[in-house]
Amino acid sequence: MSEDNPALAEREYMDYDVVIVGGGPAGLAAAIRLRQLAIEEDFDLSVTVLEKGSEVGAHILSGAVIDPVALNELIPDWKEKGAPIDTPVTDDHFVYLGPSGGLRLPNFFMPPLMNNHGNYIVSLGEVCRWLAAQAEELGVEIYPGFAAAEILYNEDGSVRGVATNDMGIGKDGQPKDTFMRGMELRGKYTLIGEGVRGSLSKELIRKFNLDEGREPQKFGIGIKELWEVDPSKHKKGLVQHTMGWPLDNKTGGGSFLYHFGENLVSVGFVVHLNYQNPYLSPFDEFQRMKTHPVIRETFEGGRRIAYGARAITEGGFQSVPKLTFPGGALIGCSAGFVNVPRIKGSHNAMATGMMAAEAAFEAVKDGRQGDELAAYPAAYEKSHVYKDLKRVRNVKPLWSRLGTVLGVGLGGIDMWMNQLGIGLPFTLKHKKPDHASLKKASECKPIDYPKPDGKLTFDKLSSVFLSATNHEEDQPVHLKLKDDTVPINFNLPTYDEPAQRYCPAGVYEVVREDDGSNPRFQINAQNCVHCKTCDIKDPTQNINWTVPEGGGGPNYPNM
Repeated sequence: MSEDNPALAEREYMDYDVVIVGGGPAGLAAAIRLRQLAIEEDFDLSVTVLEKGSEVGAHILSGAVIDPVALNELIPDWKEKGAPIDTPVTDDHFVYLGPSGGLRLPNFFMPPLMNNHGNYIVSLGEVCRWLAAQAEELGVEIYPGFAAAEILYNEDGSVRGVATNDMGIGKDGQPKDTFMRGMELRGKYTLIGEGVRGSLSKELIRKFNLDEGREPQKFGIGIKELWEVDPSKHKKGLVQHTMGWPLDNKTGGGSFLYHFGENLVSVGFVVHLNYQNPYLSPFDEFQRMKTHPVIRETFEGGRRIAYGARAITEGGFQSVPKLTFPGGALIGCSAGFVNVPRIKGSHNAMATGMMAAEAAFEAVKDGRQGDELAAYPAAYEKSHVYKDLKRVRNVKPLWSRLGTVLGVGLGGIDMWMNQLGIGLPFTLKHKKPDHASLKKASECKPIDYPKPDGKLTFDKLSSVFLSATNHEEDQPVHLKLKDDTVPINFNLPTYDEPAQRYCPAGVYEVVREDDGSNPRFQINAQNCVHCKTCDIKDPTQNINWTVPEGGGGPNYPNM
């Protein structure tokens, strides 16, 4: 290969038994389970994990209240091994907010599966860092800072592994002095645990028709801040969820406040991405929510120390795609196992990673490779994950169709009926994907959001600063438009270009001359926190989120 055209150089490769994409709960649980089985049966099994964040946990963001059921199975002595899970839930509040007050719902009204007794408030990023250490002790090779950008296929069409993206490519698409060719990681099986709306997952679902016969996947955007509050206002172990204001009855979502650690409170806001008004800004709804009297008193006199955002899979039972393809499987949020009413998914992600790992181990031990891991979906259909999702399968469709008050109320009744073994005998459909739900701007009323005060409420750019987001500036934009003319020629006159509002990081702007003329669409890719909302909500599906250079994006220390 000539030195003047290094982009055509043949990539080096490494062979493994199992390649795992994503260092989140699903991927790390899969890696640990694979090596546990290998050690138990004295079988030589090589396992690697690729993580696009600068370190494991850098891109992990969740509430998070975790159900330890999967961790208990994976590492029964996690307490003795020093897992950063030490704040049990001691109090559980659910409040419906009006514009100026709130109504706390009695706990005995709530279906039993909504009870957080026995769960823990954690930093999921810290938990993943701990899981990574456990994996490495068992012999797993973990490579943070390397983004899996391409699926590799065998001649028969089965998946052979993945390739990392080339490093050191300039905005002009030409190699720089720092150019480094990507690496191929080849495996007998490849497990995809890259999280919500991952670029590789999208390709695999499309190529192998994994969503055939399934309902469209549904999503929410979760925006979170971490605060250090006045010690007199800290109630360690308190979990508080709200619905209602500032969202209208037709827009799904709600907030959470979790008190943990040393005077720390995680506060977050979720907006379901099937909202209709293109003028709605999830970020600004979150800021407005914090001004409510029920919420603001916790944070007055406190200090905001971190910020982040990510999409959440919400389709549930009827939207889970086929889990396997020739040569691998989807695990965790790549398939979508979040229990929406419980606002929990980490335990299901870990459990599915473990099930896929067990299927892959048996296959490798039997001398197989490149086929479908049929034992994994068979195990899923007999698992607590399947039961968990099936019991709540109608809550999200009821909420979407009937609004918050009636939909959630009927969803609660359905959960109670399921608890008694007499739930609805049918599964409601989601009908359409989230990007198809927007109304035209001419049919909706603009929303006048108050200016941030810099104490309780903030702007997007100061928030992105707290996420420690960084990308190599001289690289191709990883947010790719299929048609450059759509934002200004179609989205702007039809929807007032909603990308400038649904993005929680100020990535997308419509920039004009001083007199308001000559609008142009600007992408500030440097700000991207990898939430994938643009890929989900763009009404024409014109934005394709792809991985930037490995190590780019947010660097969440304890989210």
